[in-house]
Amino acid sequence: MSNGFSPALARLIAAQVCIHACMAGTRMAAPLLALRSGYSEAAVGFLLALFALTQVFLSLPAGRYADRHGLKKPLVWSIAAAVTGAGLAAAFPVFPVLCIAALCTGGATGTASIALQRHVGRAAANPAELRQVFSWLSIGPAFSNFLGPFAAGLMIDHAGFRQAFFMLALLPVVTWFCVRSLNELGPVVREEGHKRERAWDLLAQPNFRRLLLVNWALSSCWDVHTFVVPVLGHERGISASVIGTILGAFAVAAALIRVALPIVAARVPEWKMVTGSMVATAALFATYPFMHSALGMGICSVLLGISLGVVQPMIMSTIHQITPAHRHGEALAMRLMAINASSVAMPLLFGLTGAAIGISGVFWVVGLVVGAGTRLAVKLDER
Repeated sequence: MSNGFSPALARLIAAQVCIHACMAGTRMAAPLLALRSGYSEAAVGFLLALFALTQVFLSLPAGRYADRHGLKKPLVWSIAAAVTGAGLAAAFPVFPVLCIAALCTGGATGTASIALQRHVGRAAANPAELRQVFSWLSIGPAFSNFLGPFAAGLMIDHAGFRQAFFMLALLPVVTWFCVRSLNELGPVVREEGHKRERAWDLLAQPNFRRLLLVNWALSSCWDVHTFVVPVLGHERGISASVIGTILGAFAVAAALIRVALPIVAARVPEWKMVTGSMVATAALFATYPFMHSALGMGICSVLLGISLGVVQPMIMSTIHQITPAHRHGEALAMRLMAINASSVAMPLLFGLTGAAIGISGVFWVVGLVVGAGTRLAVKLDER
């Protein structure tokens, strides 16, 4: 590999982009359809929570399944689930079916991510290459968070919701064409007499607990941005394509900062970058509700994408440094479980909070939580 990049990695990134874009586009279109159908903010929060619900329960089983079967079998199941979910939404665009689509596309994306991350991590030849490939791989979700909402928004405005969901259902099919000719890696051989450890034992490590809390706070910011922007845009009469563009600008900014991240990370330690991200995010969340125009919201969205875009690769790098080498897979699965458990609970809370104190209040409350959490990020330096 040169700088950790190769044609095989490019195909894996493209595969991740396609299946993730299906979920991201559905996550924008489904709440917007629910709002236009007269459903409340609390109902929209419930709908958004379902995108993460299956991932909470599937993370550890999906990781173990990938350990046994490699890359392609988990991806086949993921592709089938994503196509089914978006396809059902296209055929029956009503709220109960949108809930099923959320469960299917969310679970598919989580399972595919674990299989892809495991494959890429095992293919790396050394720790330096490991950091590089994860930096490249992190660009995929950021780009798909632009592609999915932007394409869905355009399709909604020019053709309708059914056609948008149908288009999204086709994207995961491309995932299979990206990976079908890739070689599987050899199976993992366990040492004789290896004692099975419980994943929850990792929580006994103080730094791992801090990392999960920091990751939870910052991942909540992605959730609140995804939830609040369509609601704010709907309240202010902004079209679906512009709402999709605002969300897409956030994703593009996150992707672009990740392209430059390997250079920056060589000079700045992980804990400093995560701390800086939390401070900047808190400030932006305090400012965002005062932006009443699409341009103002777009600028805040770009800055927020830059701030949050640096986090995931730094978290992944830190996990590999603070957990035993033979338990990296369990640690990554627990991180994904924590993120998605939050993504189930937080949109429900956002919806209730928005109904009680206004949608702008959601931004301010989450900003306060993130600002208060900077102390935990500083303590990540304690190894």
